[in-house]
This record gives sequence, C-alpha cells and structure tokens, in this order.
Amino acid sequence: MRKIDLNNFQVATSETARDINSRIMLNLVRKHQPISRADLMRQSGLQRSTVSVIAEQLIAEGWLREGEVGLLPRGRRPTFLYLNENRAGIFGINIQPFSTDIGLANLAGHFLALETMPTPHSSAAFVTKFSSRVRELMKQHPMMTYEGIGVSLPGRVDLSSQKFIFAPNLGWHAADLKGQLENATGLPVSLENAANACALSEFWFGKHAEGVRNLVVVTVSEGIGVGMILNGQLVRGASGLAGEFGHVTIDENGPKCGCGNHGCWEVFASNSAAVHYYNETGGRKNPVKTYGEILARAQQGEPLAWQTLERMAKYLGKGIAMLVMGLAPDVIVIVGDIAHVWEKISPMVGGVVQQWASTHPAVKITASGPASQPRLRGIVALVLQKHFVAPTVA
Repeated sequence: MRKIDLNNFQVATSETARDINSRIMLNLVRKHQPISRADLMRQSGLQRSTVSVIAEQLIAEGWLREGEVGLLPRGRRPTFLYLNENRAGIFGINIQPFSTDIGLANLAGHFLALETMPTPHSSAAFVTKFSSRVRELMKQHPMMTYEGIGVSLPGRVDLSSQKFIFAPNLGWHAADLKGQLENATGLPVSLENAANACALSEFWFGKHAEGVRNLVVVTVSEGIGVGMILNGQLVRGASGLAGEFGHVTIDENGPKCGCGNHGCWEVFASNSAAVHYYNETGGRKNPVKTYGEILARAQQGEPLAWQTLERMAKYLGKGIAMLVMGLAPDVIVIVGDIAHVWEKISPMVGGVVQQWASTHPAVKITASGPASQPRLRGIVALVLQKHFVAPTVA
C-alpha cells in the first residue's frame, strides 16, 4: 500500500485520467503488437468509444500506426495497430572507464547506429567528443525527431543536481554533464548509473515471467553495482545513492577499495579483483591485463584461470545471498563478461547462495550477456519512460 503524502500532493484532474488511459493503451500496443482495437478494449477494460478516441489521437500524434487488416469468418474485419517505432530517436551513451558506447535507438529499443570509442580522460573532453558525434548522427538521420540523450555512468548521480558524484573507477571529477551536453546538442539529457540502467533494461526488455515486479540487477565489471526494481519502481533512495552494495564491507581485513574502505564486496568479486588475484597468486610469469584474458585462458582449460573464476563465484554468491535475504526479489540478473562462463559457474554461485540464504529458495538467478547492450538499452528506456510510465498526478 502506497501512502499519500499529505504535505506534498496534487489532486487528479480529468486530463490525468485521459493521460493514464493513453499510456495504458500505448504500453499494450508496445507489448502485444499487432493488436486490434477490440483486443485493446478487452485487455484494458476501457469502453469501445474511449479506445477509439485514444487510438485516433495516438495515430494523429504519430505514436501508433495502422497495419494490415485481420481476417474474421464474419463481421467487420479489424485493422491492427502497431507502435510507430521510428517516430523518434533516442541517443544512449554508456560510459565505462576504458571505452564508451554510443547508440541511436528507436522507440522499440532497436539500435539504428552503434559504435564504441575510447573514453576521454576528462569530462570536458567527453562532452566535446560525444556531442560532436551526436550532431553527426542527427544529420545522418534527418527524418527523425529526437527525444533526448540518456547517459549511463559507472557511479552514482545526485538526484537534485543531476551531477555524478561518486565514480571511483572512472577517475573524473564531479561535473555538470547534463547541462554541458544539453547546451552542446540542444537535446534534453538524463543521467543514470550503470546498474540502474541495466535494471531498467531488464524490466522493460527482459524476457521474464509475467508479473515480475521485484527484480535486482548486479553489474560485474571493474566494480560491482546493484540496480533495484521493487514493486515495479526503480529504487534510487533519497539522494540517488541507493544500491551501492558493491561498497558494503564483507571482510574488514580485506584489500583496500577505491572508495577508501577495506574489504568491500567488489574487491573480491569484480573483474578487477579477478585480475589482481590471478596475477598475485600464480600468474606473475605470464600476467594478464584484462578479465577477458582470464576468460580465454579458462576456456583453454588453464587451472589457475578456473581457480580465479571459482573464487570470484564464491564471493559473488556471498554478496548475492545478502541481496536475497535483504530484498527477497523474484529475479536476480547478473550483467557482465562473467555471463560468458555462467553455465559453468552458476552452480557454484547458487550453492553459496543456498548456503547463506536458504530461507529464500524461490529466487531465480540468471545472467544477461553484454551482447544484449543492457546499459544502452536501459538508458534508452529511461528517456522513453516519460511517455510510457504513469504520469505525475497534476
């Protein structure tokens, strides 16, 4: 039950009801297309006249389009409705410590352009380089209108100032990326941390069972981030810093973390931790520079590489057990390069979770590979939310 804040509220108007009904229909078309007006009426519970008026309005505004005519044994043949996927474009930018992805997506989250470039060493250089690329892509697709730019960051974003304030693995100082990108491109910009972007991607585009409303994403890369969808809502906390489980201490005698503390979850279970452990344990004669090299050596059967992955799986399981016990989600999704060996290490992760969270056996733990572009698709979903989620009551 959601409590009404009597110190900060606005009453609903008739326009709010129409807006809600429009967004319900827009989501039904997005999810079930092609769909007839009659099926929209049955699935939404709205009256035939209401569905007809809203459908015509959405068609006139360019959100929906009519397609082929269906076949029925008798009676009026239905005209199917589709989401007009190319009505607008959304830019997604996924910043990582060493590389940055930029994509141009349509309303369905399909990418029309996708490329990767080295990440600049400063936020100012980033704004110059990527705003220029955004303008070039807009010129290459002149027939589209543009909804905005979503930026995924490997750190946390302050909700009030929209500045990133905590990104220990990136090395940038806090900056007004939103304002600078908006000034350079003329488009509205939304910032979000990478874990939250992945959670949005799984919630919007993931292939999960119907009715999943409590979903947690664990991003495993240079660090560890956690994004949470609880009761169908993205959880950010009062300041936007919710989800920093990667910096929860699980061993106070452990190595020092980039955040300044010792023994954080990510110093044991991240890609960076795996590289450090591999080189320190027995890889000095033939060290690795990247986590990808460990994966390659593991797939070639090297014992040290598998020992490293098994250790990583153990600590990943310990952290996931903490999430299971504390949040009791329906699904936990692991995002990152570790997905390449998930089939082999998932029993180890699951065994540790079962050991430390045996009272919550129903939680499904799965992996989503990097090929699905979860950060980019999630940040696209963030921009699209203003048209598809329930409107603010006004």
